[in-house]
Amino acid sequence: MTHLLYRLLMWLLVPFAIVRLALRARRQPGYLANVKERFGFYTQRPAHPVIWVHAVSVGETRAAEPLVRALMSRHPHKQILLTNMTPTGRETAETLFGDEVLHCYLPYDLVPAVDRFLHHFRPQAAIVMETELWPTLVARCSHHGIPAHLVNARLSGRSAKRYARFPKMTRALLGRLNIVCAQTDRDAQRFSELGAPNVEVTGNLKFDRSAPEQQIELGATLRTLFGSQRHVFLAASTREGEEALLLEAIASINVPAMLTVIVPRHPQRFDAVAAMLEQQGLTYQRRSENQPIDAGTQVVLGDSMGEMFAYYAACDIAFIGGSLLPLGGQNLLEACAVGKPVVIGPHTFNFEEATEHAIEAGAAIRVADTDALAKTVASLLSDRERAARIGEAGRRFMTQHRGATARTVAAIGL
Repeated sequence: MTHLLYRLLMWLLVPFAIVRLALRARRQPGYLANVKERFGFYTQRPAHPVIWVHAVSVGETRAAEPLVRALMSRHPHKQILLTNMTPTGRETAETLFGDEVLHCYLPYDLVPAVDRFLHHFRPQAAIVMETELWPTLVARCSHHGIPAHLVNARLSGRSAKRYARFPKMTRALLGRLNIVCAQTDRDAQRFSELGAPNVEVTGNLKFDRSAPEQQIELGATLRTLFGSQRHVFLAASTREGEEALLLEAIASINVPAMLTVIVPRHPQRFDAVAAMLEQQGLTYQRRSENQPIDAGTQVVLGDSMGEMFAYYAACDIAFIGGSLLPLGGQNLLEACAVGKPVVIGPHTFNFEEATEHAIEAGAAIRVADTDALAKTVASLLSDRERAARIGEAGRRFMTQHRGATARTVAAIGL
């Protein structure tokens, strides 16, 4: 009965989904591109057998990169199909892989749409990143004999409680998965308690991502544009409501020639953040203008996509967004990978274990509020030796935790 109600609900939500696409397209026109794919209609056809990887958006797509490349290396005569749910995720996939892999949107979780998708591409295996679990999708994979694997799986305590409200449906959903490759022991325990029969801890694929050489080179270019003698504080992947708090903190930092670079997490918010900077009377320039930064410029608005490694490479200190407010935080590992000291707020439940281990390793500093953030940034900018030690601890931290890709490939048997 629960499954029937779920399927009915998905059909009832279709009109709202279409309206939502139209509304989101006002800020991101990409939401109205390739709409047919969301209902299981595709034009491109694979020329070789397909291994399918699903990554919902930007973060999951980046995390999937080492796994996708490992699969491409191990299966040169097969095609990798990489599906997303958001335009930014799709753009990230195209930036990372170009035409090396097939790209399309995953259809909505409707039986006819999912069956059309599976019949069109006929994947030999389904690999789903993190916690993007759709009941109909997993059930139809099982029906068609397609082994489904959940990899780089993470499950916060909050999410586990939500799944636990529907115990029978959750148990059936997890029971259809061949394996759950969990990031941490805590994640594995939560999946097991919810009924997943086959769970293995394989680690976090994000530790296996290394900065592409072209991103490091771009970082050097950005640093030249920013001004090689300036102190550069990066606020990365900021979320709605955080920029105002960050600007409050920045106003109290008394460091000469400091430049703040703010990179909002979602591109549809670029203009809103620009308007906020104008309202507060701050002198700012947009990254998209690709111009040298004037000595009097206080803030650079990072309104570009696919350059996060470059931003980290170009800064002196990186604050990781989503953590000043109870939003769960964002990935701090890219900053660690390029050896930059990391500052993070109190709310990191989406990346709890990686964050805790980074703090224990001396690679990150947690702050409780904006006052503590301002004092920490000022201290690090004034003490280059301490900042360098923290950055180097980040590099060691990343090296010590590599290997998730090989463990994941072995666990799923591909």
